[in-house]
Amino acid sequence: MTRLSVNINKVALIRNARGEDRPNLVQFAKDCEEFGAQGITVHPRPDERHIRYCDLPKLKDVVTTEFNIEGYPSPKFIQHVCDAVPDQVTLVPDPPGVLTSSEGWDTVRHLDFLKDVIQKFKAKGIRVSLFLEADNQAVEAASKTGTDRIEFYTGKYASGYFDNREKAIENHVNASKYAQKVNLGVNAGHDLNLDNLAYYINNMNNLLEVSIGHALIGDALYYGIQNTIQMYLHQINKGI
Repeated sequence: MTRLSVNINKVALIRNARGEDRPNLVQFAKDCEEFGAQGITVHPRPDERHIRYCDLPKLKDVVTTEFNIEGYPSPKFIQHVCDAVPDQVTLVPDPPGVLTSSEGWDTVRHLDFLKDVIQKFKAKGIRVSLFLEADNQAVEAASKTGTDRIEFYTGKYASGYFDNREKAIENHVNASKYAQKVNLGVNAGHDLNLDNLAYYINNMNNLLEVSIGHALIGDALYYGIQNTIQMYLHQINKGI
C-alpha cells in the first residue's frame, strides 16, 4: 500500500502572508490526518518563507501518522531535525535561494558528505531518505551512504506525462527495480497530481510513499481539503 503524505508548506505560506496564525498549521495537520492523510511532510527553507523551524516541535507533538521533514542538510537543519526527531528526514540538494526542489543528489560526488550526515540522523533513530533522480548509478551510490530509502524526483515524469507517459516513466521503473535489488525503500514526489498519480503507482515496484503538496493544496481550493485528500487516495487505490 502506497502511503499519502501531505506536504503543508503552502498552508504555512498563506499563514505567513498576514503575520498571524491563520490558518493554524497544527490544526490543519491534524485535520489532514483525520481526513485520511497517512503522513505529514514539511520542508523548511533557510529564509523560513513557509515552514518555520519553530513549527517542527509543535507538529511533532500532534502528528500521529508519520512526520517527514525535508530539506538541505545544513548545520542548522541537522540540529533542528535531531531536536524534533521526526519519523523520517528526506535530504534534498537544494541550496539557499532556490524556489523549489528540481533535481536529485549526485550521490557519487557527495557520497562521503551524505554518509556523515546520515549517521547523525540514524544515531537519533530517524529513518533517512535521499531525494534522487531515477538513475541506477545514483541509486547504487545511495545504497553505500547508509540511507534507508530514496525518493525519486518526479518533476520530469510529470512534465513528460501527456506527451509520452510510457517513456516518461521508463527510467523510474528501471531504477525502482534496481533499488529493490540493493534493499532500498522507494518514495516519490514533486509535481504528482490527480492526472498522473495512478499511472505512476500502477507501474512502480514497491512504492512506499508519495509526498504531495503544491497540486494537492491547489486542488483543495476548489474541492476542499477533505474531498481532495479522498480524491488522491482514490487515485492511489486505482493504481494499486
